[in-house]
Amino acid sequence: MDILKRFIQYVGDNKLVNVGGKVLLAVSGGKDSMLMLWLFHQAGFDFEIAHCNFNLRGVESDADEKLVLDWASKHGVVCHVKSFDTEMYAQLEKVSIQLAARELRYNWFEELRIERACTNIAIAQHVNDNIETLLFNLSRGTGLKGLTGIKPKRNNIIRPLLFLTANEIFEFVNKNCIPYRDDASNFSNKYARNKIRLDIIPQFEKLNKDFVKNVDESITRFQEAADVLSDLVAEQRSKIFIPIGDAIWKIAKASIYGKKMGLLYLLFEPYNFNKNVLEDLMNTLYKESGRFFESDDYVILNDRDYIILKKRQCILNKQVVNIESTDKFGWGNFNFYCQIVDDCTIERQSNIVKIDLDKVILPLYIRTWQIGDVFKPLGMKGNKKVSDLFIQRKINVLQKQEIPILCNGNDEIIWIAGIQMDDRYKITQKTKKVLKLVLLKN
Repeated sequence: MDILKRFIQYVGDNKLVNVGGKVLLAVSGGKDSMLMLWLFHQAGFDFEIAHCNFNLRGVESDADEKLVLDWASKHGVVCHVKSFDTEMYAQLEKVSIQLAARELRYNWFEELRIERACTNIAIAQHVNDNIETLLFNLSRGTGLKGLTGIKPKRNNIIRPLLFLTANEIFEFVNKNCIPYRDDASNFSNKYARNKIRLDIIPQFEKLNKDFVKNVDESITRFQEAADVLSDLVAEQRSKIFIPIGDAIWKIAKASIYGKKMGLLYLLFEPYNFNKNVLEDLMNTLYKESGRFFESDDYVILNDRDYIILKKRQCILNKQVVNIESTDKFGWGNFNFYCQIVDDCTIERQSNIVKIDLDKVILPLYIRTWQIGDVFKPLGMKGNKKVSDLFIQRKINVLQKQEIPILCNGNDEIIWIAGIQMDDRYKITQKTKKVLKLVLLKN
């Protein structure tokens, strides 16, 4: 089967091009991307071209741009070109030139994809790139995921040449006179990936001439194994992680105690907890109730019989409420509905409070619980720590952070929303006007 037929079959088998969809091709002018351009054109797919000029190689960069523009003009294809000051960006962001170029091009590709109504962005990576990625991951240390290489499709990025080796591409473009330009930096081994391609892989090929083919087949097996394992772990996770709210789960300690660390790591992998944190959690599971364990995006609370897993929330700032100009305001996961009424009847619902308006000092504001907070609970004579109330109600540390506390302009607590109001602000026989608040969760 020739390369064009293999290409069409690979694209179809992996569902890389949507029916009626338009693809944005990332074309540098090198042999890989120029072959991808030729294949998309021959296959009759709808596409546009995106070319980045990173201005790193002087006239050579300009010659790359001219090659791509000439091809697009000759074949009547829309071509977008963007020039970057890559060195300046690298200095400002304090990153390497390679990382700067990567960030610049992918950010622009995604902006262009949306602007031009393209379904996907096509990148011309091939089998050898896949093997380089695997070896690079191994050199830095990796788990099973790092052995699965590059996926044909991930989010909006497709890689339609992953069925071809570098040798196949080289032979085909030269045999069919497909124009391309070589980037001299690809032949320098000062970069890690180039060193793998130029120095390391050839040594393996001396040991086994089928090295590239064999590793490519191994990557496929790794991917299949990873998919099976992922399904099994997801099934276990759905049984152990009990959802109790939006992005919050409770996990019985007994369900994870004694489990092997390898399984625990996979169970918590979507939440980015590293092995050291999980080991610390397991060592203190039944010893240090109330302790927190954190990843970049999630937090675990070691509670009584459970651990609580929760997505981090943005810190909620103190929010001033102008009751004279609004009848609704939001805070965190809650909405408050307010109105001034004459009705002095007592409401029994925990999410409704009626406040004597004459005792209100504007502006009111809402905030989170703070250490040392005290209030005078409804029906009581003395003060009470808000933290003691939370303990009595078995409200854990994570839940404390989400509870809105309505404060008067003199900083006294009026209402621990949805839980308890302050006795000083209750309606009495002398009350003339009432501020009524209704609390609803989003």
